[in-house]
Amino acid sequence: MRPPWIIVTNRAFRNYFPHLGPQDLILGILALKHGEEYLYTDLYARGVKAYPSLLAQYLSRAKCFQAEIFKEFMIPETTVVRDRHDLIRLLNHFQAQGIKEVVTKQNRFNCGLGIHRWDNLETLYNVACFGNLSYPFVVQPFLPGAFDVRVVILGDYVEAYTRKNPHNFRNNLFFGAKAEAYPLNDEELSFCRRVMARGQFPYAHLDLLVTEDGRFFLSEINLRGGLKGARLDQEKYQAKIDALHRAFLEKFLKEHPEAVVKE
Repeated sequence: MRPPWIIVTNRAFRNYFPHLGPQDLILGILALKHGEEYLYTDLYARGVKAYPSLLAQYLSRAKCFQAEIFKEFMIPETTVVRDRHDLIRLLNHFQAQGIKEVVTKQNRFNCGLGIHRWDNLETLYNVACFGNLSYPFVVQPFLPGAFDVRVVILGDYVEAYTRKNPHNFRNNLFFGAKAEAYPLNDEELSFCRRVMARGQFPYAHLDLLVTEDGRFFLSEINLRGGLKGARLDQEKYQAKIDALHRAFLEKFLKEHPEAVVKE
């Protein structure tokens, strides 16, 4: 039997992919192309180990997947719409609940580019039916007055900052929002840790949506994210990521000293 392999580059992953098994480790985030996400399923089925986890890597790529897995942590009535039938059912349900304004999130967009606000679901339905909105997408009730909090958790390191834009409901810093430090309380931190545990995230950038009355919900989570507004600069951030990866590698090598690194 061969020794365990430690895959540390995307080139090595491509070269050795057919032969990977439960004794092997993929260290680092895979650079899969759009449409290759099925590889996560195959790797998981074969028992291949990964750091960060395969689940966390997949979740970081798809807002619809997040809305399914983290539904209990998100705004009530958060729904994934996959086709016109889902949308018409949701329209009926939201109208019965008195929900008018909604927000949609396109599946693979970042930096606020895939977020749209609608006065009502009827307008959304009409636009989607004419082919101007690609399925699938996430629909959530719009919460007026809510603001974003970005939480960065890297092992024991935690920082949080608000992102507020008085001129645009998109609170992304690239759309003119201003950042300032946010005093994350124990309840909010515990919430973030639970989200990370559910998605098997060893580290994360989490976006919380905080309402005027103090409630908070998960907006989205990612293994990576922009640092604009954070105290950490890119160099220090990368050093912390590298330290987490190195610690996991050392633990793996302690258990499997015969392992071979593949680059």
